[in-house]
Amino acid sequence: MQFSDILGQDYIKNHLVKSAVLGRIPHAQLFVGPEGSGTLALAIAYAQFVLCNNIGAENSGGNDSCNLKFQSLSHPDLHFVFPNVTNDEVKSKPKSADFIVDWRKFVLANPYGSLFDWYKHLGVQNKQGEIRVEDAQDILKSLALKSFEGGYKIMIVWMADKMNIAASNKLLKLLEEPPAKTLFLLVTENEEDIIQTIRSRCQALHFGALPEVVIAKAMRETYFLDDSSAFKVAHQAQGNYNKALHIVKNDTEDFPFERWFVEWVRAAFRAKGNATAIHDLISWSEEIASIGREGQKQFLNYCIVFFRQALLLNYQTQNLVYFEPTVEKFTLEKFAPFVNGSNINAIFNELSDAVYHVERNGNAKIILTDLSIKLTRLIHKNE
Repeated sequence: MQFSDILGQDYIKNHLVKSAVLGRIPHAQLFVGPEGSGTLALAIAYAQFVLCNNIGAENSGGNDSCNLKFQSLSHPDLHFVFPNVTNDEVKSKPKSADFIVDWRKFVLANPYGSLFDWYKHLGVQNKQGEIRVEDAQDILKSLALKSFEGGYKIMIVWMADKMNIAASNKLLKLLEEPPAKTLFLLVTENEEDIIQTIRSRCQALHFGALPEVVIAKAMRETYFLDDSSAFKVAHQAQGNYNKALHIVKNDTEDFPFERWFVEWVRAAFRAKGNATAIHDLISWSEEIASIGREGQKQFLNYCIVFFRQALLLNYQTQNLVYFEPTVEKFTLEKFAPFVNGSNINAIFNELSDAVYHVERNGNAKIILTDLSIKLTRLIHKNE
């Protein structure tokens, strides 16, 4: 993967190239950044630069056969670990090696893809994946062997925050006493969810969201959008190139999140002293509970963003508002006055708590019904 193929992040690119050229390569590095910022793509490009002994600021001029292997992500000294789940073929104790063919297809198609995209690619988006101790054991076996080409062995751990405790503890021992010429690249969106003892042994590099001008330029060059359309997509993407790709391909929603949100807030608004609306909220909770935990988490996070957009509009910061609702007879302008300083913190806290409990396998119907009843009180709270 060429450095020039990766959008933005020029400072981090230059830092990685310079440190590699000078031979100052930390054995464990943590790439931290929001979805769509290019953390995985840059980790792969950096691995190629190191393994293929490339020169200059681009992945070329080194070992040609090595660079060729990276076109299919099949270099024998490059290893991947990522969240995985059971499916029809792997019914117990799944590990990354079981899904490596699917993984390569997924990354080559879109190295900016999200965790939810990965689950959708596997057809298991209703499950929650993790990195288990079986993966950690595979890491130990892989890195105990000599490198095929006599140089570095590189292990990329994608979504490292999904490691369970058993896997984290096993990996920690390896980070404390790593084999010679071994490089760990841990990629995450949630640094705080990685145990402190692992974080303390890694050099962290923090990626920022991509500037709108960078995403707009990519939209013009790759999808031939005119300037106005390119900047509209970039503004809606909010620094997330993966989201921009979904917008331009018109597949932004796997579920009708906007319709569900509007039905929810309308029912919550009517529910004050209205028993029929309470039944509507219970029916709504049952519908959302049926879509699987990853979908529920995606939707609840969508709700957080929707409320934030309404708050920004209510406080006259239109330049930060990018939502354009399409549900009939629902406008952000009419909804915004009901989201204000007196209720926004409580709404955010309730939604965040709901995400927490869903993630920990709580009963989704009870969680969502409780959330809905609380919203009926909060949505009527005046500033």
